[in-house]
Amino acid sequence: MKRALITGITGQDGSYLADFLLSKGYEVHGMVRRSSTETFERIAHIKERVTLHQADLLDELSIVNLIKEVQPDELYNLAAMSFVPTSWVQPVLTAEFTALGVTRVLEAVRLVNPGIRFYQASSSEMYGKVREVPQSETTPFHPRSPYGVAKVYGHMITVNYRESYGIFACSGIMFNHESPRRGKEFVTRKISDAVARIKLGMADELRLGNVEAERDWGFAGDYVRAMWMMLQKDKPDDYVIGSEKTHKVRDFVEKAFGAAGLDWRKHVIADEKLLRPAEVDSLIADASKAHRELGWFAEVDFDKLVEMMVKADIDRLSGGKRR
Repeated sequence: MKRALITGITGQDGSYLADFLLSKGYEVHGMVRRSSTETFERIAHIKERVTLHQADLLDELSIVNLIKEVQPDELYNLAAMSFVPTSWVQPVLTAEFTALGVTRVLEAVRLVNPGIRFYQASSSEMYGKVREVPQSETTPFHPRSPYGVAKVYGHMITVNYRESYGIFACSGIMFNHESPRRGKEFVTRKISDAVARIKLGMADELRLGNVEAERDWGFAGDYVRAMWMMLQKDKPDDYVIGSEKTHKVRDFVEKAFGAAGLDWRKHVIADEKLLRPAEVDSLIADASKAHRELGWFAEVDFDKLVEMMVKADIDRLSGGKRR
Protein backbone atom coordinates (compact mmCIF):
# COMPACT_ATOMS: atom_id res chain seq x y z
CA MET A 1 0.00 0.00 0.00
CA LYS A 2 1.41 3.36 -1.04
CA ARG A 3 1.42 6.17 1.50
CA ALA A 4 0.68 9.78 0.55
CA LEU A 5 0.98 12.99 2.54
CA ILE A 6 -1.17 15.95 1.46
CA THR A 7 -0.57 19.47 2.74
CA GLY A 8 -3.76 21.49 2.44
CA ILE A 9 -5.94 18.38 2.71
CA THR A 10 -8.87 20.40 4.06
CA GLY A 11 -9.01 22.58 0.93
CA GLN A 12 -10.89 21.97 -2.29
CA ASP A 13 -8.05 20.20 -4.11
CA GLY A 14 -6.80 18.38 -1.03
CA SER A 15 -10.20 16.85 -0.34
CA TYR A 16 -10.71 15.70 -3.94
CA LEU A 17 -7.16 14.32 -4.05
CA ALA A 18 -7.74 12.43 -0.79
CA ASP A 19 -10.92 10.93 -2.28
CA PHE A 20 -9.01 9.90 -5.40
CA LEU A 21 -6.02 8.38 -3.58
CA LEU A 22 -8.29 6.42 -1.23
CA SER A 23 -10.03 4.99 -4.30
CA LYS A 24 -6.58 3.88 -5.50
CA GLY A 25 -5.92 2.04 -2.23
CA TYR A 26 -3.50 4.59 -0.73
CA GLU A 27 -2.91 5.19 2.95
CA VAL A 28 -3.65 8.92 3.14
CA HIS A 29 -2.18 11.37 5.64
CA GLY A 30 -2.98 15.06 5.76
CA MET A 31 -1.19 18.06 7.23
CA VAL A 32 -3.37 20.64 8.99
CA ARG A 33 -2.53 23.87 10.79
CA ARG A 34 -3.48 24.29 14.42
CA SER A 35 -6.43 26.66 14.46
CA SER A 36 -8.94 27.92 16.99
CA THR A 37 -11.67 27.13 14.46
CA GLU A 38 -11.02 23.82 12.75
CA THR A 39 -12.70 23.45 9.37
CA PHE A 40 -12.95 19.85 8.21
CA GLU A 41 -16.19 20.27 6.24
CA ARG A 42 -14.69 19.17 2.91
CA ILE A 43 -13.23 15.95 4.33
CA ALA A 44 -16.00 15.14 6.82
CA HIS A 45 -17.11 12.18 4.67
CA ILE A 46 -13.62 10.60 4.77
CA LYS A 47 -12.28 11.85 8.12
CA GLU A 48 -12.27 8.35 9.58
CA ARG A 49 -10.27 7.02 6.62
CA VAL A 50 -7.42 9.54 6.69
CA THR A 51 -4.85 10.41 9.36
CA LEU A 52 -4.41 14.08 10.16
CA HIS A 53 -1.25 15.63 11.61
CA GLN A 54 -0.53 19.13 12.87
CA ALA A 55 2.32 21.03 11.22
CA ASP A 56 2.81 24.44 9.63
CA LEU A 57 4.41 25.72 6.43
CA LEU A 58 5.95 28.53 8.50
CA ASP A 59 7.75 26.05 10.78
CA GLU A 60 10.29 23.87 8.97
CA LEU A 61 11.03 21.69 12.01
CA SER A 62 7.37 20.68 12.23
CA ILE A 63 7.48 19.63 8.56
CA VAL A 64 10.70 17.65 9.08
CA ASN A 65 9.18 15.82 12.04
CA LEU A 66 5.97 15.14 10.13
CA ILE A 67 7.81 13.60 7.16
CA LYS A 68 9.89 11.48 9.55
CA GLU A 69 6.72 10.23 11.21
CA VAL A 70 4.66 9.53 8.10
CA GLN A 71 7.46 8.36 5.75
CA PRO A 72 5.33 9.00 2.64
CA ASP A 73 6.01 7.62 -0.84
CA GLU A 74 4.38 10.70 -2.34
CA LEU A 75 3.98 14.24 -1.00
CA TYR A 76 1.47 16.64 -2.53
CA ASN A 77 2.06 20.27 -1.52
CA LEU A 78 -1.33 21.91 -1.98
CA ALA A 79 -1.26 24.23 1.03
CA ALA A 80 -0.92 27.95 0.29
CA MET A 81 -2.46 31.33 0.89
CA SER A 82 -4.46 30.90 -2.27
CA PHE A 83 -6.94 33.75 -2.61
CA VAL A 84 -5.56 36.39 -5.01
CA PRO A 85 -7.35 39.49 -3.60
CA THR A 86 -6.12 38.70 -0.07
CA SER A 87 -2.56 38.55 -1.39
CA TRP A 88 -2.76 42.31 -1.99
CA VAL A 89 -3.77 42.87 1.65
CA GLN A 90 -1.25 40.39 3.09
CA PRO A 91 1.62 40.24 0.57
CA VAL A 92 4.33 39.28 3.09
CA LEU A 93 2.28 36.47 4.64
CA THR A 94 1.41 35.27 1.14
CA ALA A 95 5.13 35.04 0.36
CA GLU A 96 5.84 33.15 3.59
CA PHE A 97 3.23 30.46 2.86
CA THR A 98 3.06 30.29 -0.91
CA ALA A 99 6.73 30.89 -1.76
CA LEU A 100 9.02 30.11 1.20
CA GLY A 101 6.65 27.40 2.42
CA VAL A 102 7.51 25.37 -0.69
CA THR A 103 11.23 25.68 0.09
CA ARG A 104 10.65 24.47 3.64
CA VAL A 105 8.82 21.36 2.41
CA LEU A 106 11.41 20.61 -0.27
CA GLU A 107 14.26 21.10 2.20
CA ALA A 108 12.53 18.74 4.63
CA VAL A 109 12.20 16.15 1.85
CA ARG A 110 15.90 16.56 0.99
CA LEU A 111 16.95 16.13 4.62
CA VAL A 112 14.65 13.24 5.56
CA ASN A 113 14.21 11.21 2.39
CA PRO A 114 15.13 12.56 -1.09
CA GLY A 115 13.39 9.52 -2.60
CA ILE A 116 9.95 10.93 -1.84
CA ARG A 117 8.03 11.92 -4.99
CA PHE A 118 6.98 15.56 -4.64
CA TYR A 119 4.15 17.47 -6.29
CA GLN A 120 3.96 21.27 -6.24
CA ALA A 121 0.70 23.08 -7.01
CA SER A 122 1.67 25.81 -9.47
CA SER A 123 -0.84 28.23 -10.95
CA SER A 124 -1.86 29.88 -14.21
CA GLU A 125 -1.70 33.18 -12.26
CA MET A 126 2.06 32.95 -12.86
CA TYR A 127 1.45 33.97 -16.49
CA GLY A 128 -0.44 37.14 -15.53
CA LYS A 129 0.29 39.65 -18.30
CA VAL A 130 0.49 36.90 -20.85
CA ARG A 131 3.21 36.83 -23.51
CA GLU A 132 1.37 34.37 -25.74
CA VAL A 133 -2.04 32.74 -26.10
CA PRO A 134 -2.57 29.93 -25.22
CA GLN A 135 -0.05 29.34 -22.43
CA SER A 136 2.20 26.26 -22.33
CA GLU A 137 5.03 25.04 -20.12
CA THR A 138 7.48 27.27 -22.01
CA THR A 139 5.45 30.51 -21.88
CA PRO A 140 7.36 33.20 -19.90
CA PHE A 141 5.89 34.22 -16.55
CA HIS A 142 4.73 37.76 -15.80
CA PRO A 143 2.68 37.56 -12.57
CA ARG A 144 0.28 40.41 -11.76
CA SER A 145 -0.40 39.86 -8.05
CA PRO A 146 1.61 39.02 -4.90
CA TYR A 147 0.02 35.57 -5.11
CA GLY A 148 1.24 35.08 -8.69
CA VAL A 149 4.74 36.26 -7.77
CA ALA A 150 4.85 33.84 -4.83
CA LYS A 151 3.68 30.99 -7.05
CA VAL A 152 6.50 31.70 -9.53
CA TYR A 153 9.00 31.37 -6.68
CA GLY A 154 7.42 28.09 -5.55
CA HIS A 155 7.49 26.78 -9.11
CA MET A 156 11.10 27.70 -9.79
CA ILE A 157 12.43 26.43 -6.44
CA THR A 158 10.78 23.09 -7.28
CA VAL A 159 12.62 23.04 -10.61
CA ASN A 160 15.83 23.97 -8.75
CA TYR A 161 15.57 21.10 -6.24
CA ARG A 162 14.84 18.68 -9.08
CA GLU A 163 17.88 19.80 -11.05
CA SER A 164 20.24 20.34 -8.10
CA TYR A 165 19.42 17.39 -5.84
CA GLY A 166 17.80 14.87 -8.20
CA ILE A 167 14.51 14.93 -6.26
CA PHE A 168 11.51 13.59 -8.15
CA ALA A 169 9.73 16.95 -8.08
CA CYS A 170 6.90 17.91 -10.43
CA SER A 171 4.84 21.07 -10.78
CA GLY A 172 1.33 21.13 -12.18
CA ILE A 173 0.56 24.53 -13.68
CA MET A 174 -3.13 24.40 -12.93
CA PHE A 175 -5.57 26.71 -14.62
CA ASN A 176 -8.70 27.68 -12.69
CA HIS A 177 -10.52 24.66 -11.37
CA GLU A 178 -13.78 24.82 -9.46
CA SER A 179 -16.31 22.59 -7.71
CA PRO A 180 -19.09 22.62 -5.11
CA ARG A 181 -16.23 22.52 -2.55
CA ARG A 182 -14.72 25.80 -3.78
CA GLY A 183 -14.42 28.52 -1.13
CA LYS A 184 -17.19 31.12 -1.23
CA GLU A 185 -14.64 33.91 -1.61
CA PHE A 186 -13.84 32.70 -5.16
CA VAL A 187 -15.96 34.25 -7.89
CA THR A 188 -17.42 31.02 -9.29
CA ARG A 189 -18.65 29.80 -5.90
CA LYS A 190 -19.76 33.32 -4.99
CA ILE A 191 -21.94 33.21 -8.10
CA SER A 192 -23.38 29.72 -7.56
CA ASP A 193 -24.10 30.44 -3.88
CA ALA A 194 -25.81 33.75 -4.75
CA VAL A 195 -27.89 32.09 -7.48
CA ALA A 196 -29.06 29.47 -4.98
CA ARG A 197 -29.95 32.15 -2.41
CA ILE A 198 -31.85 34.21 -4.97
CA LYS A 199 -33.68 31.12 -6.23
CA LEU A 200 -34.73 30.24 -2.68
CA GLY A 201 -35.79 33.79 -1.84
CA MET A 202 -32.91 34.33 0.60
CA ALA A 203 -31.28 37.15 -1.39
CA ASP A 204 -32.06 39.44 -4.30
CA GLU A 205 -28.75 40.68 -5.73
CA LEU A 206 -25.19 39.67 -6.59
CA ARG A 207 -22.37 42.23 -6.65
CA LEU A 208 -19.46 41.50 -8.98
CA GLY A 209 -16.32 43.27 -10.20
CA ASN A 210 -14.98 42.70 -13.72
CA VAL A 211 -17.43 40.40 -15.50
CA GLU A 212 -15.36 40.64 -18.70
CA ALA A 213 -12.38 38.85 -17.11
CA GLU A 214 -11.65 35.58 -18.94
CA ARG A 215 -10.53 32.33 -17.41
CA ASP A 216 -9.96 28.71 -18.38
CA TRP A 217 -12.25 26.85 -15.96
CA GLY A 218 -12.36 23.12 -15.23
CA PHE A 219 -13.52 20.69 -12.56
CA ALA A 220 -11.21 20.16 -9.58
CA GLY A 221 -11.95 16.43 -9.52
CA ASP A 222 -10.42 16.09 -12.99
CA TYR A 223 -7.36 18.13 -12.07
CA VAL A 224 -6.32 16.12 -8.99
CA ARG A 225 -6.19 13.04 -11.21
CA ALA A 226 -3.52 14.84 -13.25
CA MET A 227 -1.48 15.50 -10.08
CA TRP A 228 -1.36 11.78 -9.35
CA MET A 229 -0.52 10.93 -12.98
CA MET A 230 2.54 13.21 -12.84
CA LEU A 231 4.01 11.30 -9.90
CA GLN A 232 3.55 7.94 -11.67
CA LYS A 233 5.86 8.87 -14.56
CA ASP A 234 9.41 7.50 -14.91
CA LYS A 235 10.88 11.01 -14.98
CA PRO A 236 9.70 14.18 -13.21
CA ASP A 237 8.53 17.12 -15.28
CA ASP A 238 6.12 20.07 -15.25
CA TYR A 239 2.73 20.07 -16.94
CA VAL A 240 0.06 22.63 -17.81
CA ILE A 241 -3.41 21.39 -16.86
CA GLY A 242 -6.50 23.16 -18.19
CA SER A 243 -9.64 22.82 -20.29
CA GLU A 244 -8.13 24.68 -23.28
CA LYS A 245 -11.32 26.76 -23.49
CA THR A 246 -11.86 30.24 -22.15
CA HIS A 247 -15.01 31.85 -20.75
CA LYS A 248 -15.81 35.25 -19.31
CA VAL A 249 -17.15 35.72 -15.79
CA ARG A 250 -20.27 36.96 -17.61
CA ASP A 251 -20.61 33.51 -19.26
CA PHE A 252 -20.45 31.80 -15.87
CA VAL A 253 -23.08 34.22 -14.54
CA GLU A 254 -25.45 33.59 -17.46
CA LYS A 255 -25.11 29.81 -17.22
CA ALA A 256 -25.52 29.78 -13.44
CA PHE A 257 -28.65 31.94 -13.38
CA GLY A 258 -29.99 30.02 -16.37
CA ALA A 259 -29.51 26.71 -14.55
CA ALA A 260 -31.87 28.03 -11.86
CA GLY A 261 -34.36 29.47 -14.34
CA LEU A 262 -33.44 33.08 -13.51
CA ASP A 263 -32.55 36.18 -15.56
CA TRP A 264 -29.13 37.38 -14.35
CA ARG A 265 -29.73 40.94 -15.58
CA LYS A 266 -32.36 41.44 -12.89
CA HIS A 267 -29.97 40.58 -10.05
CA VAL A 268 -26.33 41.35 -10.91
CA ILE A 269 -24.85 44.72 -9.90
CA ALA A 270 -21.40 45.98 -11.01
CA ASP A 271 -19.28 47.07 -8.04
CA GLU A 272 -16.02 48.93 -8.71
CA LYS A 273 -14.79 48.17 -5.18
CA LEU A 274 -14.42 44.52 -6.25
CA LEU A 275 -12.02 45.24 -9.13
CA ARG A 276 -8.41 43.98 -8.80
CA PRO A 277 -5.54 46.54 -8.71
CA ALA A 278 -4.08 44.71 -11.74
CA GLU A 279 -6.08 42.26 -13.80
CA VAL A 280 -4.50 39.35 -15.65
CA ASP A 281 -5.05 38.98 -19.37
CA SER A 282 -6.75 36.11 -21.14
CA LEU A 283 -5.67 32.86 -19.51
CA ILE A 284 -6.13 29.74 -21.62
CA ALA A 285 -4.19 26.51 -21.32
CA ASP A 286 -2.24 24.60 -23.91
CA ALA A 287 -2.45 21.19 -22.20
CA SER A 288 -1.18 19.23 -25.20
CA LYS A 289 1.88 17.96 -23.30
CA ALA A 290 -0.35 16.51 -20.56
CA HIS A 291 -2.59 14.90 -23.18
CA ARG A 292 0.41 13.44 -24.97
CA GLU A 293 2.63 12.33 -22.09
CA LEU A 294 0.17 11.67 -19.26
CA GLY A 295 -2.89 10.63 -21.21
CA TRP A 296 -4.88 13.17 -19.17
CA PHE A 297 -8.12 14.66 -20.45
CA ALA A 298 -10.85 16.57 -18.62
CA GLU A 299 -14.14 14.71 -18.23
CA VAL A 300 -16.40 17.53 -16.96
CA ASP A 301 -17.02 20.44 -19.35
CA PHE A 302 -17.91 24.06 -18.50
CA ASP A 303 -21.69 23.63 -18.71
CA LYS A 304 -21.69 20.54 -16.49
CA LEU A 305 -19.41 22.29 -13.98
CA VAL A 306 -21.68 25.33 -13.63
CA GLU A 307 -24.82 23.19 -13.32
CA MET A 308 -23.12 20.95 -10.74
CA MET A 309 -22.16 23.92 -8.57
CA VAL A 310 -25.57 25.61 -8.73
CA LYS A 311 -27.41 22.35 -7.98
CA ALA A 312 -25.12 21.59 -5.02
CA ASP A 313 -25.68 25.04 -3.51
CA ILE A 314 -29.46 24.89 -3.97
CA ASP A 315 -29.50 21.43 -2.37
CA ARG A 316 -27.31 22.61 0.49
CA LEU A 317 -29.37 25.71 1.26
CA SER A 318 -32.73 23.99 0.87
CA GLY A 319 -31.75 20.99 2.98
CA GLY A 320 -31.87 18.77 -0.11
CA LYS A 321 -35.40 19.87 -0.98
CA ARG A 322 -35.18 21.75 -4.26
CA ARG A 323 -38.00 24.11 -5.17
